[in-house]
Amino acid sequence: MSNTLSPAQLDALRRFDTCTVANAIESFNVRLRDVGFADSSVRSIFPKQPPLVGYAATVRIRYSGPPVEGRVAVERTDWWNKLLAVPAPRVVVIQDVSERPGFGSFIGEVHAQVLKALGCVGVVTNGSVHDLPGIEAAGFQLFAGSLAVSHAYVHIVDYGKPVEVGGLKVSPGDLLHADQHGVLSVPPQIAAEIPAAAERLLERERKVIELCRSGETSVEKLRDAVKGIFHEP
Repeated sequence: MSNTLSPAQLDALRRFDTCTVANAIESFNVRLRDVGFADSSVRSIFPKQPPLVGYAATVRIRYSGPPVEGRVAVERTDWWNKLLAVPAPRVVVIQDVSERPGFGSFIGEVHAQVLKALGCVGVVTNGSVHDLPGIEAAGFQLFAGSLAVSHAYVHIVDYGKPVEVGGLKVSPGDLLHADQHGVLSVPPQIAAEIPAAAERLLERERKVIELCRSGETSVEKLRDAVKGIFHEP
């Protein structure tokens, strides 16, 4: 992929929380401010873990069944080659297309360990997850809509196609940034420039915070200080 970042560039993105990355993206005016992130129906299961950064490998699942009539279910191993075609680090993005997303869980400890061995750093899903202690101990990250105790009849419907999770549309290879606040897609054309933009924004914010703490605050000083923060030029 021509827009794949170097390990150093990916590390630079990990230094910032997802809110800061979102603010930095806004400063480039490359997309509307109300798109590019998942809503609060998808939340971090391990909010104390550091930011997740990686490229999306997409899967659609369904828990009800047995699997779709007239066809054999896609085996969980069938899509691994497709998964490995996505650059590392990989984030598996799973859309549960069931009538009740999350009733059956696709990701537990064993599956998470398999995915980690295949170069994945986490999972993002509108569905459910289970076996939390073992997954957390492995340092594997989870962003999910719910928790579940059973996998029910969960099976893969297809993979390697666009999906939608929490209102966020994700295509294979999309760069994602996620932390305790939520999940964000990163426009590839500006990804390498985001750390520098984030540093500039944080410096402006620091000046506002210092002013607020100084005891010498006035409306005029505040108006001047927040320029470039609340409304990017």
